Amino acid sequence: MFVSAILSDLASRSISFLIDKSWGSSTAPTVEEAMNSLQRLLLRAQVVVEEAEGRFITSQTMLQLLNRLREEMCRGHHALDTFRCRAHTDKDNKRHQAVSSSSTPSRFNPAKRVRFHTIHSGSSSRFSEQKQINEALRCLEIAIKNASELVVFLSCCPRLYRQPYNMYLLLDKCMFGRQMEMERIMNFLLQEEAPVAEYPCVLPIIGPGRVGKTTMIEHACNDDRVRNHFSKIVSFSQDSIKDEKRIATLSDCDVIKHHNRAIEEERILVVIELTGEIDEGTWMELYSDCKHHLGIGSKIIISSRYNMIAKFGTTQALTVQFFVEEMYWYFFKVRTFGSTNTDDHPKLASIAMEIAREFSGCFFGAHVFSLLLKSNFSAHFWSMALAYIKEYKRMNPFVFGSHDIDPWQVHQPVYMRRVNKFSSEYLVVLDDYQTCSPQSEGPTLSFQDYSFGRIRARGKFKVLLMRSHLPPHYIYMLTCEVRRLQQGMVSRKKRVHEITS
Repeated sequence: MFVSAILSDLASRSISFLIDKSWGSSTAPTVEEAMNSLQRLLLRAQVVVEEAEGRFITSQTMLQLLNRLREEMCRGHHALDTFRCRAHTDKDNKRHQAVSSSSTPSRFNPAKRVRFHTIHSGSSSRFSEQKQINEALRCLEIAIKNASELVVFLSCCPRLYRQPYNMYLLLDKCMFGRQMEMERIMNFLLQEEAPVAEYPCVLPIIGPGRVGKTTMIEHACNDDRVRNHFSKIVSFSQDSIKDEKRIATLSDCDVIKHHNRAIEEERILVVIELTGEIDEGTWMELYSDCKHHLGIGSKIIISSRYNMIAKFGTTQALTVQFFVEEMYWYFFKVRTFGSTNTDDHPKLASIAMEIAREFSGCFFGAHVFSLLLKSNFSAHFWSMALAYIKEYKRMNPFVFGSHDIDPWQVHQPVYMRRVNKFSSEYLVVLDDYQTCSPQSEGPTLSFQDYSFGRIRARGKFKVLLMRSHLPPHYIYMLTCEVRRLQQGMVSRKKRVHEITS
């Protein structure tokens, strides 16, 4: 009742703010006023979003309202951080220009013309960012007004956790920004089918690599409601369903994720994660085998990067996309800075924004590098990490001979150079990441140890990429090899680097 009263009061205050603003002065607010107003609204929006993400919400309409409010909240944070980082960068540029102008007395110095162009382009950028702040403020006001029903509705929804938590822990325990997708998966798994329905029911999940499909499935399988509904949860990989090896019995599964012997019915959840394509004939035989071995009420989830699996589903496929830039920046910022205020570290915030932009929505990049950056709150170290990422993105399109590829999505061997190592020695990732259980003996050498440390390696070896923060805490590793580029490739790469620079 107390939380409901607080949320209702916040909603009424937000609506009153909108009314006062609309009937107030007709003059446009200054940048400082707009930033202050935006910051106040962001605090109100964050209270509602955090409260909503800590409760069970099953209404798709309310989830859409929440998703809209979250998007506008992230958009507001992105506009605010962009403006602050630009202001900090401009201040540094002015200081450098003041130093350089004292050493260039000639008024015909071409460097002055360059500075004039920089100042002019900086002014236009600031004007564009001011428009973004005003637009973000307007959209957030509307989103908060539309979310007034959501605030009242939240008091009727049960809580997810009994203990209080903050946003940093929330991102570690919950799927940030994926409530609509998670509710779709949960509805599929827990829904009782009609007696005439085709079984086992199949839900295809489609999305690009490293978008979070596996993480969503793991999060759903770890839910108590799912574990109390199915007697067993088993997992199959691409190798389990090749032509030469069909799924004959459930003992052929790769991993048994859960076994609830208290449930008498043989309701089994089968998770099939594909890394490559599968032809229709193989799928039909696989589905027929499952039909003979799975009891009534069993379900199948199949995930892939390819749209062709949509036709295998008995229900509409769930398509997962990368976050837009604003939401990804908010996710990356919270994972990197935690409870640290970015206003106290404007230089680091500016570097972090550029790193997030280089990742293009890659979640593995956010997980791996957020841990790396948190370990060393140094602008010099963060700048080295940014240079490392830029080198990776510039190097691999050159090796593949195409500038149209996304280096975060390639499945071919990719090249990574060690930080501050200017030799021709590269760490080559030979294949896509591999997943193994936490009980297995994983590699001791981490990706950070080799790329940013003093550890050297030779030949082929395994590198620990990350450990999942969701139970059962799977280990993700890479198979790597140290190679030296041929002299011709090195010289061509040097020419490309000089041209792009």
